[in-house]
Amino acid sequence: MSKAVSNQQDFSTGKMWKNITRQAIPLTVAQLVQLLYNIVDRIYIGHLSEVGSLALTGVGVTFPITTLILAFANLFGTGGAPLFSIRRGAKDEEMAKSIMGNVFTLILISSVIIMLSLYLFRVPLLYLFGASDATILYADSYLKIYLFGTIFSMVVTGMNGFIGALGFPKTAMWTTIIGAVLNLILDPIFIFGLSLGVEGAAAATVISQCVSAVWVIRFLIAGNTDICLRPSYMKLHRHIVGSVLGLGVSGFMQQATNCLVQIVCNATLQNYGGDLYVGIMTIINSVREIASLPVTGISSGGQPVLGYNYGAKKPKRVKAGIRFMALTGIVYTAVMWLIIELFPGALIRIFSDDAQTIAFGIRAMRIYFFGFVFMSLQFMGQSAFVGLGKSKRAVFFSILRKVVIVVPLTVTLPMLSDLGTDGVFLAEPVSNLLGGLACFLTMYVTLYRKL
Repeated sequence: MSKAVSNQQDFSTGKMWKNITRQAIPLTVAQLVQLLYNIVDRIYIGHLSEVGSLALTGVGVTFPITTLILAFANLFGTGGAPLFSIRRGAKDEEMAKSIMGNVFTLILISSVIIMLSLYLFRVPLLYLFGASDATILYADSYLKIYLFGTIFSMVVTGMNGFIGALGFPKTAMWTTIIGAVLNLILDPIFIFGLSLGVEGAAAATVISQCVSAVWVIRFLIAGNTDICLRPSYMKLHRHIVGSVLGLGVSGFMQQATNCLVQIVCNATLQNYGGDLYVGIMTIINSVREIASLPVTGISSGGQPVLGYNYGAKKPKRVKAGIRFMALTGIVYTAVMWLIIELFPGALIRIFSDDAQTIAFGIRAMRIYFFGFVFMSLQFMGQSAFVGLGKSKRAVFFSILRKVVIVVPLTVTLPMLSDLGTDGVFLAEPVSNLLGGLACFLTMYVTLYRKL
């Protein structure tokens, strides 16, 4: 292996902020492009003539299911990649190879089970998640095609992190760029050119995810690094599977609780505001996903760097990395909060020209994003826990913010002082404040100060 490649993979040298930034920037771009799979679908669908608002709401109802698929991919990917980095930092390459191979096997098996289960029960699930008789047609048309791409989606999400952990974040970035550009090209052709509507959007997404999955697998088996994906390392081992699941449960809970929150929000909004407000929440979720990307990019980029240095027994470098991640996250979210407060209407118009959606959506968006800065504290605290292998603490705070705080507030606040739909949107900033502070302060006291 060349000296240049070897140095690129060694996170124990150089400035920590540079190592994290080199990882975070390509990963952020990759995650942004990954979002385009769904964001572009929503933009095109929301502007369909006559049925755009209902179609957008229908696709929004599928979010809990697509989020659940992502949760299982994160269960294996976010569990395996940090362990992989720690073993690499400790120079235990055999174990690192086994970890990557076991994660790949877990993804293949689980994706088939998940796809079949969701396909069989998709219609009752969609009604449970907030669909109405007016939107079920669009929701089912989209989902029944999207589910055929489950294996591709999970391979991309679960295995791409290993490319970044190997020290090739730009290659990981291209994984999603290739697929998203293809999706961007295919969407208008399938949706408008072939008049396939929401079914065309789903088909374009599946094809694009397939291409990205091929790119990931091809890189990991090509032998361009000292650690490659090989069949001999894919046999499941109980202790490796246990370690991966134990650490990955944090990433799983983060997405699974997102799924739970989406279900409760859609159902509550359907009760208090109907399809209009379910559609507004679809737009707000889209804006939130984009707005939080740099923070998740820093978190994802920082985890392998923190884990490598932790495995190499360099605590001062780990602390320097945590400080940089926290400061960057706080500054960015404060700026983004200001932008959203100033220009909510412009952001909504990207997804819909419906006058009623814009008028009611502006107020909802300003309530939802109030105190957005505290969200970064949750991300930074959990990323430090996960990067250093402290899975139980990360899991606890995932559950605390979403299950213990958000869900009860989403149900109860609308009933207080006739808040109605405002109460649903208010639950998010309250949870960001309480959950974010609790997670970050605990990380500081129990982990950072003891390094």
